[in-house]
Amino acid sequence: MSERRVISGRMRWPWAPRARSGLSIAGAVLTLGAVLAVLAACTPEEPEPAERVPPRDETVRIAYVPWSSEIASSNVLRAVLQEELGYRVELVRLEPEEMWAAVAEGEVDLSVSAWLPLTHGEYFERYGDEVLDLGPHLEEVRTGLVIPRVSVGRQTGETGRRVRPYIPVTSIAELAEYAERFDNRIMGIDPDAGVMARAREALEVYGLEDEFRLIEADEARMVEALKNAIRRQEWIVVTGWTPHWVFSRWDLAFLDDPENVFGDSEAIHTVVREGLPEEMPELTAVLERFEWSVREMSRVMLWIEDDDGVDPYGAARRWVRTNRATVDAWIGE
Repeated sequence: MSERRVISGRMRWPWAPRARSGLSIAGAVLTLGAVLAVLAACTPEEPEPAERVPPRDETVRIAYVPWSSEIASSNVLRAVLQEELGYRVELVRLEPEEMWAAVAEGEVDLSVSAWLPLTHGEYFERYGDEVLDLGPHLEEVRTGLVIPRVSVGRQTGETGRRVRPYIPVTSIAELAEYAERFDNRIMGIDPDAGVMARAREALEVYGLEDEFRLIEADEARMVEALKNAIRRQEWIVVTGWTPHWVFSRWDLAFLDDPENVFGDSEAIHTVVREGLPEEMPELTAVLERFEWSVREMSRVMLWIEDDDGVDPYGAARRWVRTNRATVDAWIGE
């Protein structure tokens, strides 16, 4: 509780204005009120939360893979469907092949985590005839091998030129020459991820099988290893993809891939179970309109990371509130 002082039988708050030079307490309060009004007018207004829509009977099950990009997109879609349209939404975390199988077998309704045509290409060949592909919701994404492009010490020298990064490698083909500097390791993620399949293929194509071990981990451990290496200016190469918040946090670069093992840019698609368009046409229409940019997704990922990943749904709801034009286009308003 704030400290109060008693003066002449009256209680006085420490911050209250004193009556002096003919200025009454009432006048001071009015002046303070005017100042607060000006400050309030200068403060950016937060978007008003949307009115709660009546709940529907339908429950929508969305499968996702545990990548930062898919956590962001699945939670944003969940927020739109729940907050704007009244659906009950359940998110189901699965590994990539499990995700495709769950959509194909009708155990879940949809996924917005399908990387095509290459990263999930083998799963599409296996399950593509049993799902409906509604097309991409995010384009110009890619996977590959990634290194820091961080310079030692100052970013520019006395001549004003940019200092050479402490890891001078620019191509996968150069890795063999520096294998020992990289401790003969490529830091990967979960073994079933499409980027891991491409990384294993790259070891064969570039003749690196005897020089490098591909470390199976998960995204969190990969990011932690990357962060520690950058802080200590140690050599590291990781399996990476965009969009990802790490590219906003640090200066990173994909290694050139002259053999095109990782392919060109890809897209993330929305896939749904058979029968969904007939059973839930309004939902399907929203999914067909669902598309956004790398910049928009990256904003959600950064908000989630800034919160230590504690409340991805809260970050998604915040994004929905502050991007009304995009959301209205998805829901057809």
